[in-house]
Amino acid sequence: MVEYPFEEGAVDHDLPGGPRLIVGIDETPASRWALAWAIGAARLHRMALVAVHVSRAPVHPFPEALPVQQALRAGEEARCAEIVAGVFEDVAGGMPEDLATVVVGRVGDPGYHLVDLAREGDLLVLGRSRRGLLSRMLLPSTSMYCARHARTTVVIVQQPSPPDEPALSGERARRFWTRRHF
Repeated sequence: MVEYPFEEGAVDHDLPGGPRLIVGIDETPASRWALAWAIGAARLHRMALVAVHVSRAPVHPFPEALPVQQALRAGEEARCAEIVAGVFEDVAGGMPEDLATVVVGRVGDPGYHLVDLAREGDLLVLGRSRRGLLSRMLLPSTSMYCARHARTTVVIVQQPSPPDEPALSGERARRFWTRRHF
């Protein structure tokens, strides 16, 4: 595993060449499903795996002007490594030994940074969870942003829905519906 710091310019030059599989990672269950899919696809196609976590921490346009901003960035860098390591541990029992894996952390808007990292020939993998109306109104969808703006192939892995209740017969369904809704 190779970890890269949060500096903008240095990261892009050091990433593996050739086609890469870039996967966005956060703390959601949908992200875990996307990582599992990405690990399998990277093994199948023998691609380098780039795990990206973007923190939505507030960013000042001139970070060197505020000493607090530098401390915030250092804290987010440590948090990024913890989140990525935790998700890899949950999904694959740790970093896969058979894959060239790179961990990249950024601070800012996740959609913008994921699209910025992806280039032609790469595969961008994101998870998509079921969100409520309020959540969709207050926080824009990163997967939809990437699908609209990326210059590469985008794979959106939908979080599976929980198993439904078994189908009810006609009379039983009518009684069930009337009890719950009246």
